Amino acid sequence: ETCSKSDTNIVNGFISEPRHTYPVYYQTQYKCKPGYVTAEGKTSGPITCLESGWSTQPICIKSCDMPFFENARAKSNGTWFKLNDQMDYECSAGYENTGGSTTGSIVCGDDGWSDTPTCYERECSVPGIPPNLDASPKKDKYKVGDVLQFSCKQRSKRVGADSIQCYHFGWSPNPPTCKGQVSSCGPPPQLLNGDVKGTKKEKYEHNDVVEYGCNPRFLMKGSKKIQCVDGEWTALPICVEEESTCGDIPILEHGYSLPSDPPYHHGDSVEFTCKESFTMIGYRLITCVSGMWSQLPQCVATEQLEKCKLSRIVGSYSRLSDQTEINHNTNFSYRCRGKSEYKQSTCINGRWDPKLTCTEEKKQLCPPPPHIPNARNMTITVNYQEGEKISILCQENYLIQKTNEIVCKDGRWQSIPRCVENILCSLPPHIKHGKINLSRFSEVRKETSTPRSYSHGTKLTYICEDGFKLSEEDGITCHAGKWSSPPQCVDSEGKCGPPPPIENGDITSFPLPTYAQGSTVEYQCQNLYELQGNKHITCTKGQWSEPPKCLDACVISEEMMEKHNIKLKWKYDKKIYSKTGDTVEFTCKQGYTEKTPRETFQATCQEGKLKYPSCEK
Repeated sequence: ETCSKSDTNIVNGFISEPRHTYPVYYQTQYKCKPGYVTAEGKTSGPITCLESGWSTQPICIKSCDMPFFENARAKSNGTWFKLNDQMDYECSAGYENTGGSTTGSIVCGDDGWSDTPTCYERECSVPGIPPNLDASPKKDKYKVGDVLQFSCKQRSKRVGADSIQCYHFGWSPNPPTCKGQVSSCGPPPQLLNGDVKGTKKEKYEHNDVVEYGCNPRFLMKGSKKIQCVDGEWTALPICVEEESTCGDIPILEHGYSLPSDPPYHHGDSVEFTCKESFTMIGYRLITCVSGMWSQLPQCVATEQLEKCKLSRIVGSYSRLSDQTEINHNTNFSYRCRGKSEYKQSTCINGRWDPKLTCTEEKKQLCPPPPHIPNARNMTITVNYQEGEKISILCQENYLIQKTNEIVCKDGRWQSIPRCVENILCSLPPHIKHGKINLSRFSEVRKETSTPRSYSHGTKLTYICEDGFKLSEEDGITCHAGKWSSPPQCVDSEGKCGPPPPIENGDITSFPLPTYAQGSTVEYQCQNLYELQGNKHITCTKGQWSEPPKCLDACVISEEMMEKHNIKLKWKYDKKIYSKTGDTVEFTCKQGYTEKTPRETFQATCQEGKLKYPSCEK
């Protein structure tokens, strides 16, 4: 009894082995044409010759691979898509599609994807500006990151921000207004778990600023500054309790810390001193900030401290020779031409702090911070200096993505985070020979019943059945609606189950239900497939080592050659498939000339993929 190739008609596919007849119980592979896959989403599948004929009628269905994204990313994790499948995508920050949206979808059709998921740099439209307000610079369109400056006409006073910035969500903050008369403010409001820095006054004028600080163990979220704007104070920041603590006090070479009591909470400080004959460089205190210690000072041998050289300062009245040297920790005063006040600098181990200069470095100020969608509102209209940061807090049921802080750099706010909806995780994944340790979860959460959904950040642990142990860390974590990869329960004696299957290949021996520690098996690939990796795998501590891969052969498609106006270069070359690494030579059909570069006409098969050259009339 035999089976014949002609007994099965595979639409958009073929049996890849060159033979025409097959004995009973012989298993071979069928392969789908480029752009088609099996029902399981693979490029090939098994088919067995039985006494009654072929075991199944192979099916090759139209598919689309993951498309090329331009300034966008897929919302799903799939790698292939069936006919009529829809794929949703979202644009990168600061970009939008032609429809003006930051999200979109494309559909897999007979000719491939319905559209290219492309997003373009987002622009902000010109904001409406009242006639008594000047805006600069004037443009027809503004890109993300552009800053617009404002000033009032006719001696009126500005109420609001003096500048706004274009973000991926539009202009922020709102443009100011201009008024003839403005009101003053009373004392600033009280901040829960914090207080105003400096002395409070009974009356504050329009545009006056006060700064707040949080109590020890509390972290500030929002702008530390508030401002009096036409009789009203802008929004207060929030002081959030910081539960994380810092670990052991770091060791200072040639120095030591003064006695202190752990644990060290956010805002706690520890003082250092240097050993005799050593001098401290830097601040003597280190502070615990969100679970991390601030920078340590240094202890430098006093006799090795470097002196500072005093070269001539351009634009100053000082008349010093270039050879003048100043000792460590010595102050130096100088006056710049055209200025009445003196500038001060200190020699710190061979460097001046601050640098000696009469050249004014004009640092760009950033506009007032933005109102990020779904974040707690900041109505502050104060400008910020280079390097200043603001910690962002999302509204309830929203999670912060990317970073917790925005940074003022080069006159613009950068590292803008997003506040996204807190998506819950469904039931945790099941593992063979193991289960979730619900007693530990209930103990932490004080819950008596098993929940059906879990919030972002929830951690769960697994326990294994008798005779099995966890292969790695026992926990999984819920992150943005998805669980992290679970561990496995492996044989505690180090035994392994059957070797893992590989596509287009198999082991050379009959599979056993269990294998002892140290056992090895060998793999081989089917005809025309190239083995990549070690053909032997070993059972170690209940797990098999990484199996090899069987690299796909390339199918030379008549349809694709017709589409690209090409043919095989050599008349005797009739093969329809090539192994990985093989070179296939093409030439233009009669009456056509090369459209792609000459080197593309020698195409190399790479893991089942072949890039076709093109010709044109």
